[in-house]
Amino acid sequence: MSPGVPAASAERARERIIDAAEECFQRFGVAKTTVEDIAAAAGLSRATVYRAMSGGRDELILAVVLRSLRRFLDVLAERLGRERSVPDAIVEGTLSAVAFVRAEPTIARLLVPEAAGHMQAAVASAGEQVLAVCADHVRPHFEAAQRLRLVRPDIDVEGTVEFLFRMITSLIVMDRDRDEEATRDFLRTYAVPAIAAS
Repeated sequence: MSPGVPAASAERARERIIDAAEECFQRFGVAKTTVEDIAAAAGLSRATVYRAMSGGRDELILAVVLRSLRRFLDVLAERLGRERSVPDAIVEGTLSAVAFVRAEPTIARLLVPEAAGHMQAAVASAGEQVLAVCADHVRPHFEAAQRLRLVRPDIDVEGTVEFLFRMITSLIVMDRDRDEEATRDFLRTYAVPAIAAS
């Protein structure tokens, strides 16, 4: 943050820039969006964008991904609270995450081949940050289930989130033409025993 710029004002500018980046990514695609496009959409100078986001495009891409991810995780947390059992929460939460990535324009555009380089630079290198956001959202539910002995006592939330993240990614990348019910059966057979207490 620049000297003399109030924190609230700097945060508003940052949110405005992230809004503009999200809009530009949806309109032009990630690979074709420039910092100039984002500055114009935000009604700010290129220099102002770089002051707020010193990491440039990579930081903007990651900011959009993390904001979309947090929105999804807030919705998912509510849904998981309504599931009848831990196995149901694992299966339905995983299916919801797969559907979210496939349907969310910002995330989906980041996963197409044209954006692969940007994805690697902006998100893959910040994978720990993505996993940490997910773990923080899941942690209260995970720890409550572990106290009730519904989740295996020998696993932790970080490892579980990484395992599910890898599972979700593979379900998206390697589409084996399973219908939803067949995918549920697959998750009940292989993912549930890795997490739920027996």
